[in-house]
Amino acid sequence: MLRQQIRAVSSLLSTMTLIGLCVGMTSTLLSLRGTMEGFTTVTIGLIMSAYFVGYLFGATRAPKDIRRVGYIRAFGGLAALASVAVLVQAIWIDPIVWLIMRFISGFAISALFVIAESWLNTMADNRNRGAMLSVYLVLIYGGLVVGQLILGFADPATFVPFAIIALLINVSLIPILATITVEPTTHEAKKVPLKLLLEQAPLGIVTAFIMQACSAMFYGVGPVYATAIGLSVTQVTIFMAAFLFGGMVLQTPVGLLSDRFDRRIVLAFCALTSAVLALILSQIPGTQPVLIYAVMIALGGSLLPLYSLAMAHTNDYLTKDQMIGATGAIVKVGGIGAIVGAPLAAVLMQFGSMNLFFVLMAVFTGTVSIYAFYRITQRAKASEQMHSPLMGIAPAQPSEELLASLVEEANEDFDEPDGNIPVKPGSSGVV
Repeated sequence: MLRQQIRAVSSLLSTMTLIGLCVGMTSTLLSLRGTMEGFTTVTIGLIMSAYFVGYLFGATRAPKDIRRVGYIRAFGGLAALASVAVLVQAIWIDPIVWLIMRFISGFAISALFVIAESWLNTMADNRNRGAMLSVYLVLIYGGLVVGQLILGFADPATFVPFAIIALLINVSLIPILATITVEPTTHEAKKVPLKLLLEQAPLGIVTAFIMQACSAMFYGVGPVYATAIGLSVTQVTIFMAAFLFGGMVLQTPVGLLSDRFDRRIVLAFCALTSAVLALILSQIPGTQPVLIYAVMIALGGSLLPLYSLAMAHTNDYLTKDQMIGATGAIVKVGGIGAIVGAPLAAVLMQFGSMNLFFVLMAVFTGTVSIYAFYRITQRAKASEQMHSPLMGIAPAQPSEELLASLVEEANEDFDEPDGNIPVKPGSSGVV
């Protein structure tokens, strides 16, 4: 059954693998090119944070437009928008232009992931949804890793890598537009106030905020740090790929482990391990690249699953009708953390020292670990932990549940010019 369902969405999986490749390639490319062009570390951090602002905005506003035009047409239009943003950045090397284009890229990519994950959730059932999403995440991680490595063969100082990204975005449309697919439906969602989440599962909210800040730091100014310690362009791409590879390999084992034991304990030890590894990395010089790669793999394996654990832990203390709205709230909190993370790291690196990049990451993850151990002493383990389908990469991607909650929010503030009552999800003609 699972094999048949994966075959049914193989075109979508192919498309999203290529999109993941482009996402991973773009962030590293812009950091490297910005450094070559003489942009300050703070400027690069602000440009990278614009992506997460756009991502948050896109996840909140895009569902309204998706309902109007349908999923497939929306997917094609958004992919074209992402492609244009990359090409504009290649033509106009200007911080303001890049900041605006990164915002647009974040908006477009966010909506693409909303569509894709809604599709997968619709095609799967409760017996194999976790397995299908884990396949999806492994493919996305694989795309992110390959995207980093491609930069080792394309000089970031030229137009070529920008053209490759734009080309691959357009090629990614072929599988999904050339096959017959069934568009997903959305459902009503119950809104969950952030105050309730802080009362029920404060550890999940704190972890989501801090982990997305760490992810934004890595994607936004990680290449700047690697360049500053003396790594070549090829070595920088391996540096980035090693982190993502570690997350790809250990995401599933950590998720399964958290289902067998108290999830907070697994979260606490993963965060503690990440803090120790980050401190070690802050002391390794650029003359030992192989050692850096090895520790980066371990860091990715311990740090990247933390967001998924935060989502799962939060759901452990919620009822099923609250989980949909909670997903949207957590993603928004994480998005705010991502917006803060890259500029904060950039400021410390520019006005302090470069090794503060990993020191700050150690402080963040250490804080999560300490708070997790504290929460264990304050509350008993959830009576029945809900299995999390390993959801979330950095930045975390919206799922069908998030789409439903965001569509409801869009409905609340959507007012048609002609005074018509907005159509509720499921009755708009989008099947």
